[in-house]
Amino acid sequence: MNELTVEDLLETIVQEDVRYSVDAYHFVREGLDYTVKKLRKPRHVNGGELLEGIREYALEEFGPISKRVLSEWGIHRCSDIGHIVFNLVHAGLLGKTDEDSLADFEAGYDFNDAFLRPFQPVKVH
Repeated sequence: MNELTVEDLLETIVQEDVRYSVDAYHFVREGLDYTVKKLRKPRHVNGGELLEGIREYALEEFGPISKRVLSEWGIHRCSDIGHIVFNLVHAGLLGKTDEDSLADFEAGYDFNDAFLRPFQPVKVH
């Protein structure tokens, strides 16, 4: 019997939850890896840490088009990142602690502030 691959599991997830593309799941996973490496400790990452790591990773990878790329994948706000994380948890591709919840992603940043503001010209008075 064949084992399901990560790609098989992701395809199942996107069929069940059509809000996000497969690329969104890959990006969140890569953002988690980026965050763990940045923290320099292999340990559990909480929602706030992951949101900040994903913000930095997106800006590093996509620069001024970060918000547009994320939007094309279905990611419009921090709560979307939380839904992706929990879809990955339910599929057995990520772990969580008893303290982790979707609410950890609700009070994140505004996407315009996070992804557009860094590239706006500085106003000189």
